[in-house]
Amino acid sequence: MVAGVLIGVYLPQVPAFLQQFEVENVSLPVAVLIWLMIYPMMLKVDFKSVKKVGENPKGLFVTWIINWLIKPFTMFGFAYLFFHGIFSGFIDGELAKQYLAGAVLLGAAPCTAMVFVWSQLTKGNPAYTLVQVATNDLIILIAFVPIVAFLLGVTGLTVPWGTLFLSIVLFVVIPLVAGVVSRNVITKNRGLDYFENTYIPKFSNVTITGLLLTLIILFAFQGRVIIENPLNILLIAVPLIIQTFFIFFITYFWAKIVKLPHDIAAPCGMIGASNFFELAVAVAISLFGLQSGAALVTVVGVLVEVPVMLTLVKIANSTRHWFIEETL
Repeated sequence: MVAGVLIGVYLPQVPAFLQQFEVENVSLPVAVLIWLMIYPMMLKVDFKSVKKVGENPKGLFVTWIINWLIKPFTMFGFAYLFFHGIFSGFIDGELAKQYLAGAVLLGAAPCTAMVFVWSQLTKGNPAYTLVQVATNDLIILIAFVPIVAFLLGVTGLTVPWGTLFLSIVLFVVIPLVAGVVSRNVITKNRGLDYFENTYIPKFSNVTITGLLLTLIILFAFQGRVIIENPLNILLIAVPLIIQTFFIFFITYFWAKIVKLPHDIAAPCGMIGASNFFELAVAVAISLFGLQSGAALVTVVGVLVEVPVMLTLVKIANSTRHWFIEETL
């Protein structure tokens, strides 16, 4: 994080160069790093296990209810409490409305890409995580617009379909196809034992390396914004962080109550806690403009998410013993 900020401030030509490679508000350099992080998990996806997800759908119900019936509304509540209440002495009314809008956009867009990384770091069930993410992507198509319109009272809201579909292709379809092809080809030629015990372990450090490089790039992109707006960044971060922990813990404990195994419960919590920031950023820019308070909130959402989610990964891993270990 520090390295990224320093690069953004003192070597601005680096993020300026990388920002040239952006399509539909999706950074291709970041996409490549996320792809490298996701690929090792996709190697573990066995479609026989995907078929078994339907035999134990409780985790899917938890994910759907949290993401679409609870999370957007708690995000609105926390953001309104802080921006229009607790921090009203620091934020004027119009700016508070824009901050609230940005927070709602984050809350109504559950994560598509980084969930695979968090799931892998908690030894989550890859097949179950894939189905959770895929169904969320389908629900976004019909639920995102009405929820945002209801909470913000905006009309004429349109989904940036390019951002949505490009993200799904980059972060789900391509790594999934690569993983399935790799599994089939290598297993056929070298055997399942080689694939599981030799090939997959070769990528053990790829996820962490990709995550560190992603952090550097994300903070380099926003280094100057952070330096020039430290108080605003801090004020925005408070409700976003509280919301992230709140959603994780209610999801995690609900999963424990319904007796989900840890490798399903942990990804459930991670999906609820994280956000589809590419979509949120794109909508904020299209609705309110690049320099708006709403766009700034979605950017802060990007900045706080990775360190906060790593904290939640640590919590999930240290509480594994709370859950049964059986899986699909």
